[in-house]
Amino acid sequence: MPNEGLALAVTLAVTLDMLLGDPLWLPHPVRWMGKTIAWLEPRFRALPLKPLLSGALMATLLVPSVWIICLLAVRIAAAIHPAAGTLIQAVMLFACISARSLADAALAVGKALVQSNLYAARQAVSMIVGREVDRLDEHGVARAAVETVAENLVDGFVSPLFFAVVGGAPLAMAFKMVNTLDSMVGYKNDRYLLFGRVAARMDDIANFIPARLAVPFIAMAAQLLNGRGRAAMHTACRDGRAHASPNAGYPEAAFAGALGLWLGGGNHYHGRLVEKPIIGSGFPESGPTHIRQACRLMLTTAMLVFIVSSAAVLFHQVAM
Repeated sequence: MPNEGLALAVTLAVTLDMLLGDPLWLPHPVRWMGKTIAWLEPRFRALPLKPLLSGALMATLLVPSVWIICLLAVRIAAAIHPAAGTLIQAVMLFACISARSLADAALAVGKALVQSNLYAARQAVSMIVGREVDRLDEHGVARAAVETVAENLVDGFVSPLFFAVVGGAPLAMAFKMVNTLDSMVGYKNDRYLLFGRVAARMDDIANFIPARLAVPFIAMAAQLLNGRGRAAMHTACRDGRAHASPNAGYPEAAFAGALGLWLGGGNHYHGRLVEKPIIGSGFPESGPTHIRQACRLMLTTAMLVFIVSSAAVLFHQVAM
């Protein structure tokens, strides 16, 4: 069963993530997912179906396929030896979480800003955000980095562990396919508005509970770090819904309250200005120091989520 050895698998995966991050030399299942999506997209578009239906078909075939393949792999490995089942789950979960690499990427942005190298900071932040960066000033670059740290805390850590607790590493991998589909075809532009709509909705649904569960963990982390746990909860409750995404606003608002800064506002996407509500209205603008603080908050939150997730898995195993 996927839950056998899961607590140890989670511990191994988180340890590997904190030690290694996401080394480019290491084969990565999520990159394979991306290549598979890129290969299949033109083939599904060529089907005699409307874009909405062909995109929906691709998404609804890929996600359960990943779950089935991973479930079979875990069961076959566990049948050979229980330790092999635990190890393969650890490898899968390691591929699903990305706290260390997210922190490293954001800190590179902060380092460039501290060195007053706005060009390098824009280049660094362009690697982790989807908005156009050429017009961003120092505050805009810092704000973009903080926002992506907050949002990707959910995508890259909370959600994978949530689904691991619910259904083991195979379900976490299925979530990662949902997340990868959204990142590749879930755009609101002429090319993907219809083709990627179902993938985007699947991602919204998958992250709905984890995004909200993340808020009290962020507040607890903020209380430990700077005593602003109440501000994090208050801002999340007040501004969490003030976002185009049904999920991203909650962790962003919690980070805004925890760090005492405002997020959101207008940004350019694909040549078009998109105005977003201000989250954390009344707080000052983001700066380079906020990026480091956001990374500390994200990593502390991740450790709290890890502890509770491991405890939940152990409790479930004892209760079985």
